[in-house]
Amino acid sequence: MRAKSISLLLLAALVTGCAGSQSGQPQAGDTRFVAGDGTMQVFEAAERKPAPAIEGPTLDGGTASLAAHKGKVVVLNFWASWCAPCRAEAPVLKEVAAETKAGGVEFIGVDFKDRKADALAFERTEGTGYPSIYDQPGKVALAFQGTVPPAAIPSTLIIDKQGRIAARALGAVRYTDLKNAVTKVRDE
Repeated sequence: MRAKSISLLLLAALVTGCAGSQSGQPQAGDTRFVAGDGTMQVFEAAERKPAPAIEGPTLDGGTASLAAHKGKVVVLNFWASWCAPCRAEAPVLKEVAAETKAGGVEFIGVDFKDRKADALAFERTEGTGYPSIYDQPGKVALAFQGTVPPAAIPSTLIIDKQGRIAARALGAVRYTDLKNAVTKVRDE
């Protein structure tokens, strides 16, 4: 029993350390899992950095890119079928995407480090209603290095109408936080 307790404490210490200080974050090119608490951070307009140009094949056989949505607010969500917090936040993303679509907000998923069959099953089950780029090697995630740790999933970014990173959340987003941030950026 004591050995089991010690094992659980060690496991808890390891898990807690995943999303600790910046020094504990993955370095360039490191794509190991990083957890977050889902807090939405909105950046002031003067502090916003341009989003990198991304494009990739979607799970449904098409292509998605930020450039195709120039002049619109775009929500990018990095997810994987094997990620429990990604499953937990999927209904929130689906709901906010449906509620804000008429206002010109677009959602794009980025399926990260996943098997395609598992990702397709996830999309069928969740019925997100928006396309997801199939980013098995993690190239799209690496393009956002410096804004999002390359392996922080789930992660959500809000790109403003000028193509700048306006907000981010590391970890599963909450409905109110996401809806408020999307509305704020859309209404600027």
